[in-house]
Amino acid sequence: MAKFGEGDKRWIVEDRPDGTNVHNWHWSETDCLEWSKNLLSNLLDNQTILNGEGNLFLCLKKVVKFEGEAYVNIRKGKIIPGYELAVQVSWEGEAKDGEGNVLGKVDGFVELPYISDENADEDPELRVVVKDEGVIGKRLKEAFLVKGKGFVLEKVREYVTAMANGGPAKEELEVKKVVKKSGGGGDDSGGAVKGGGVVEKKEEKREEKGKKREGFKTITMTERFSCRSGDMFEILMDENRWKGFTQSNARISKEVGGEFSIFDGSVTGTNVELQPGKLIVQKWRFGSWPDGVHSTVRLVIDEPETGVTIIKLTHTDVPEEDRYGNSTVVENTERGWRDLIFQRIRAVFGFGI
Repeated sequence: MAKFGEGDKRWIVEDRPDGTNVHNWHWSETDCLEWSKNLLSNLLDNQTILNGEGNLFLCLKKVVKFEGEAYVNIRKGKIIPGYELAVQVSWEGEAKDGEGNVLGKVDGFVELPYISDENADEDPELRVVVKDEGVIGKRLKEAFLVKGKGFVLEKVREYVTAMANGGPAKEELEVKKVVKKSGGGGDDSGGAVKGGGVVEKKEEKREEKGKKREGFKTITMTERFSCRSGDMFEILMDENRWKGFTQSNARISKEVGGEFSIFDGSVTGTNVELQPGKLIVQKWRFGSWPDGVHSTVRLVIDEPETGVTIIKLTHTDVPEEDRYGNSTVVENTERGWRDLIFQRIRAVFGFGI
């Protein structure tokens, strides 16, 4: 290892007269804690949740607790966000009768104990607390869970996306698109110029078709459950059961060609093939993936003996990186299948073996 000051000067930012971090090649770190607090406050302070629906009134008041750390690292132009936050937001509620008379007022707070980059692909835990647990308090708390939970989580997702895009460091990034130009002829079509005409590289395209896609991985998993295969198929294809074991919103069509949206919209896709009790094939896409990227999920369901069901998962074309350059997509997807789907099915429905 070279001594300080004796290395290749191309790698040393300090040796440049202007100190410029060219193309963000060198590691840089930006503290985002205060910026994060301001953004989440702007997103959550003084927000109306219910304004008279069912004679109920609910509103978020302000961020009253904000603790943790938040930063953005940039290396070789790649954004690497890091954050672990505990946030608490106060809220107020009021119930009236049909004639507009106030039946009661309560207040409480929403707790988000762990917003972290480790769980960027899933919504954080959210708790709703009311200070008065009386009849009115319970009614308003239930109304907040129905109407307010989704609103708060949507705002948190906006924050997560902003951090993935660079947070306050976004303006400092140098985003350069490399445009390949052909020499001499000035043609940018990607074809070879011969005799004044453009010849498409058909041979190269044919070769690429047969190659394995680079930058994509396949996840395989075999899981065993104590249940009937038909029951497992229904659990995986029923949106109410999905909501139950994932504790998140879901919309699932049971028709081939029908669309689905799970984990509060974090994953969307289309049914490709359905054989009740036997097979589910779907196109899956996470919102954080690059535009146009879709993977294929194949779930083969088998019941080799009565009451014992085996699922063989093959999840192909999972990108190694998301749209922000984070390289934990395959790991997070595999963990999601294991911990957020299969393990929770066992825990909620009692299908463990």
